[in-house]
Amino acid sequence: MSNKIGIASDHAGYDMKEMLTGYLSAKGFEIFDFGCTSDESCDYADYAHPMAEALEAGEFERAIGICGSGEGMAITLNKHQKVRASLCWLPEIANITRKHNDSNVLVLPARFIDNDTAIAIVEQWLTTPFETGGRHERRIAKIAVK
Repeated sequence: MSNKIGIASDHAGYDMKEMLTGYLSAKGFEIFDFGCTSDESCDYADYAHPMAEALEAGEFERAIGICGSGEGMAITLNKHQKVRASLCWLPEIANITRKHNDSNVLVLPARFIDNDTAIAIVEQWLTTPFETGGRHERRIAKIAVK
């Protein structure tokens, strides 16, 4: 896995994005920060789409999106054909979405988890490999719209 990672949030996820940016930078990740740049009200799609496009272009292999509930960010990100964004609120969900879905974008619900939980989820998501072969690969191959 590359040490490059994208990150984006809306105003509700701004503080968590800033915390995770520092955390991931300290762990040696090169961060591609797509915004937002403050906790002033903004629209998640303005940051989600550019991040998804950069992921699809190969600028990095994984990314993190953060908004209040996580739903808006996840819905927007998953409009992109090469994105498999997974909304996670527990480390166990991050584990399964990596193993079974080869999730390449983690989405966090900033209004429903604390920073310690966010870090635990990110760590689980970053360190869990995809279970290659078999039913999971077959299922993932069927996701893209043709």
